[in-house]
Amino acid sequence: MSIFSKMTACHEWLQNAVKHAIDTYSPHSNGSKGRPSGSTSLSYHQLSKQLKDLASHPHLKEAFYSLLLVAVCVWIITNLVARRRLSRLPSRPSTPSLEKARPSSTPSKLKPATREPGVWTPSSFVTPVPEPYPDWSIETTKPLPYRPFRHGPKYFVTMGLRSLPSWSEWIELDNHYPRFHSDKARRIAERGEKCCKTAPEAYDGAVELLEELVKYLPARYPNLYRRTDVGMDNLWSGESLNVVERPLKEDPMQMAARVVQDDLAIMFERPDGQYYLLAGAILLAGFWRLEDKFGMPLSEIHTSGDVPQFREKLEKGMMNFFRRVKPEDPVLRNNYFLQVDDDLAWSHSIGSEDSPKVAWSTAEKNKAIEHHFFRSERQSLRRLPKSGGVVFTIRTYFHPITEIAEEDYVPGRLASAVRSWGEDVSRYKGRERYQDVLLEYLDQKHKEQVERGLDLSKEDENCAYPY
Repeated sequence: MSIFSKMTACHEWLQNAVKHAIDTYSPHSNGSKGRPSGSTSLSYHQLSKQLKDLASHPHLKEAFYSLLLVAVCVWIITNLVARRRLSRLPSRPSTPSLEKARPSSTPSKLKPATREPGVWTPSSFVTPVPEPYPDWSIETTKPLPYRPFRHGPKYFVTMGLRSLPSWSEWIELDNHYPRFHSDKARRIAERGEKCCKTAPEAYDGAVELLEELVKYLPARYPNLYRRTDVGMDNLWSGESLNVVERPLKEDPMQMAARVVQDDLAIMFERPDGQYYLLAGAILLAGFWRLEDKFGMPLSEIHTSGDVPQFREKLEKGMMNFFRRVKPEDPVLRNNYFLQVDDDLAWSHSIGSEDSPKVAWSTAEKNKAIEHHFFRSERQSLRRLPKSGGVVFTIRTYFHPITEIAEEDYVPGRLASAVRSWGEDVSRYKGRERYQDVLLEYLDQKHKEQVERGLDLSKEDENCAYPY
């Protein structure tokens, strides 16, 4: 029986005991004569009056005070237990809308973990088996239309986290898979450890991620992957993956990268409390290189990349999130960029991938709109239950601007979003190199949509942010 059931039973017993006492001694109680016959419960007012009458009788005063003491004790215990129960209700990190600002004066609800930094006790959590993707096809299943930008007038820099709706949605594959698979295989052959690398201390965590994917992918995408005794088979490419043999034929991060469209990174906490990038397969990142960031702590990764307002608005919340994220609570975030070349793997317009320093200043200014591409990332973050590493999956969606601008509401909203960037965000995203051509084109497409009768008042209903 639960504590609350016991409290309820105790309350009923007390009420019945008082009623029985009143019934028993009613000849000696002046107030008992006015009690309605057959009543099964007393109001607090009536009960108080009856108890006072009982208390005036010399033989019942001791019984009355005993009952009153019991009632007070029950009331106090009930309140204490209720408060304790409320304080133990599970809480989740706040999941603000993407790019929605939290005032700097508002304290973060993310609390640092109480465990010792750098020490992780393996969790008993087991990732749920996903449901099969309905009618998934490598020919016909289109990429999901993420459009993670909103109207101005102001762009806010935030982590933009939201809960993963279901474990079935952890990894997304679609009919762009063949291109991603081919580009990754080529990049692995050409660049090797520059793109895929695992530190010795992170090896077990990288293998754990690989094993998680081997359990997940055949269940979620049975038309593409089939589970085997030693791993899984790729039904489209004919490849077989063996995750049991030792040593593995490849770096585990490299093997993991071959089976998904995402780039992958794992951060591990060291005794100094910082999280370090110690395992990665960054093959299609476009604007950053694993060799530049490998081994860096989380904060330095962002400051070295000049992420706008990281110190002021992101660092503290991000560090707290990493320390407290649980294996059972994965989250998502999205971002977006504009690119002025069609290279998914590396945006060569900002310089050679092997240049010591790359920058938007090297990009050709105001290229024709046909060279403008919309690049969006869907990132998931989860903690591995055994090793404690925090995994990033970074899935890129890459489309010509001329393609997404045909979608209702998109050109107007994207133009508004680009205009809302502050100087630091504009510099980071390279707006100066493409804004004239891009905004003129988007404004014209928006005008055409309005002229053909697009109802702007129904944008939120038909084209809800961030899609």
